[in-house]
Amino acid sequence: MARTKGHGNPNWTRDETILALDLYFRLEGNIPSPSDKRIVELSRLLRSMPYHQEAAKQPSFRNADGVGFKLMNLRQVATGKGLANVSKMDRDTWSDFGGRPPEVHRLAAAIRAGMTALRPEEASVDLEEFSEGRVLTALHLRRERNPRMRRLLLQERRPKGLVCEMCDLRRSEMPLEFQEALFEAHHTLPLAGGGERLTKVSDLALLCACCHRLIHKLISTNGRWFSVSEGRSELQLFGRNAF
Repeated sequence: MARTKGHGNPNWTRDETILALDLYFRLEGNIPSPSDKRIVELSRLLRSMPYHQEAAKQPSFRNADGVGFKLMNLRQVATGKGLANVSKMDRDTWSDFGGRPPEVHRLAAAIRAGMTALRPEEASVDLEEFSEGRVLTALHLRRERNPRMRRLLLQERRPKGLVCEMCDLRRSEMPLEFQEALFEAHHTLPLAGGGERLTKVSDLALLCACCHRLIHKLISTNGRWFSVSEGRSELQLFGRNAF
């Protein structure tokens, strides 16, 4: 039986599956032969994924036949017809995005743009992925960890006092340098909407380290974006003393 994983090749990632689902929607469920230029183009794109540099040295890695099998697997998840041996990744991705083709097209475009902007070492680092995949998650973290933007955010917030926008934590009794050590910058734009543009201070929220990790966990666990106000509501629901 056909499989989406070639011998010795890594499992398909969320990014790759979103890109395949994007093509599946564009094909309207009609799977052409592996020689079709659209399948060949997707194969080339997948082989250029920044975190697959080693795997891409193998001719079997994400070749046109493998891409064709992946499309058939997605069709099976979508329709219940065809190949029955589908992965959890296929099912989960369809569950999250199967009813949202426009969102998939936006995500796929953002992933393609992100692939050219992301450095291999950024893509290869171990991280807790959001539902939009590793490429966009890594770009999100890059924006948040930009020391210049964090410095500008702190500078803007200092006059009114440093306070977490999610849990209201403030430590005004501490020396300023220690206060600042408590806080991180959180990029508030959904991954597919951020694009590759310059980050503005207005795109950032000032969160304490605990709340920043919590909102990332909420996003990755629930498979959708959480605003800071939604994070605040979740925190209040669980009770502030829980953290």
